[in-house]
Amino acid sequence: MMKWRSVLSPLLFIFLVSISFHGLVLCHAVPEENEMRLELIHRHNPQLIGKLGHGVTSNVPKTQQERIQELVLHDTIRHHRMISHKRGTRRKNRETSSIAMPMHSGADYGNGEYFVQVRVGKPSQKFVLIADTGSDLTWVYCNSRFGNGNGNTSKTHKGRLRNHRRVFHADRSSSFETIPCLSDMCKVQLADLFSLSICPTPFTPCAYDYSYMDRSAALGFFAKDTISVGLTNGRKMMLENVLIGCTESAQGSAFKGADGALGLGNSKYSFATKTAEKFGGKFSYCLVDHLSPKNISNYLIFGGNRNEQKLLGNVRYTKLLLNAIPLFYAVNVMGISIGDLMLRIPFEVWDANVGGGTILDSGTSLTYLAEPAYKPVMNALEMSISKYERLFSDIKPFEYCFNSTGFDESLVPRLVFHFADGARFEPLVKSYIIDFAPEVKCLGFQLVSWPGTSIIGNIMQQNHLWEFDLVQSIVGFAPSSCT
Repeated sequence: MMKWRSVLSPLLFIFLVSISFHGLVLCHAVPEENEMRLELIHRHNPQLIGKLGHGVTSNVPKTQQERIQELVLHDTIRHHRMISHKRGTRRKNRETSSIAMPMHSGADYGNGEYFVQVRVGKPSQKFVLIADTGSDLTWVYCNSRFGNGNGNTSKTHKGRLRNHRRVFHADRSSSFETIPCLSDMCKVQLADLFSLSICPTPFTPCAYDYSYMDRSAALGFFAKDTISVGLTNGRKMMLENVLIGCTESAQGSAFKGADGALGLGNSKYSFATKTAEKFGGKFSYCLVDHLSPKNISNYLIFGGNRNEQKLLGNVRYTKLLLNAIPLFYAVNVMGISIGDLMLRIPFEVWDANVGGGTILDSGTSLTYLAEPAYKPVMNALEMSISKYERLFSDIKPFEYCFNSTGFDESLVPRLVFHFADGARFEPLVKSYIIDFAPEVKCLGFQLVSWPGTSIIGNIMQQNHLWEFDLVQSIVGFAPSSCT
């Protein structure tokens, strides 16, 4: 679900940053009036049964092993899109576009784990969207007279629009306004959002063509409209002139079950940036253990009133490198230690200017390390668990798994991410020695070929509050129960 940008990516989810985020957003009221609290509901949560069609909830993994393998499959697709090539202009000629082209728009929406519920237009229409911290465009399936004749319908994609049960009726929204294809916004500002150069008349809407690595694709046109959100004081707020995509045609399995996507990446046009502007430039999230009961909720909060009582330690801050890896939330890691021993990892691994760097990505489940960091981390952890029987069969995609009978995590040396400004992030042991199957645990890291960007995924981020301050360009984090 990620619209490509630089090397790899996941956070936002994301934030939502991944927001991978992956979840469904409901609004809850609390006394404060200057924040917006959104509930992220996992795709396997019983609350979603009946809300999502098209098979999203019909193939729920039956075992922990199936679940982890599904997460890794999603990670693999997402990661390959992120690392394939450097960011470049995405504007293209209609004649040369093709759904088979790996345009890396970054949206494997069908694989999302979290969904959000939003309302679009005046009067508002309700939709269930994938929350994606690796995408900056919010779009919905759309039925509108405005797109007729712009050439971006079923001539290229044999779409599922007519069979989709929730479609945005743009003609019914008084605040819906298309973006002309001759405008500078279409030709210049939206070039990185895959705008098409086709422009038969001055009044034709600015069209886009999103193509995906799995051969899924979506075509539509850009517009601006109102998105309604709930505040924590019970009132509603309307965000006006939000850039949205009006998707007229879609093909492939990538969009299965969702009505579109909520873009939460780090960019001018994302929902996260637009909404954070209304709440002091801050948003935060706290993800519970991925093995928690599925009715336990996660939350995305816009505004600065975090619940201090839920924190289990002091908040530490480190710098956000918002322009280092476009679209993503990059941080300046300087090293990793295990058991108070700093590992010998070349500094280049953490430098985005030479092909490395690190991002926080809530849309990626596992943590990915570039090869020069992956090997020393794996070697050090393997030594600490060497007394347990190593397993070799049926453990894909993990390199190292073991029989965890009698396992005592208190004997495992703690892993710490060290940031250049002195901050330290110390995840729980269960976030990097993860449960794979009954009495089977695995080292929860995946390899990124060098050069490549490392990712701190959502399992590593669990049981911590993450607060992104886009004005000060910092991110704060602290251990938390997240409940």
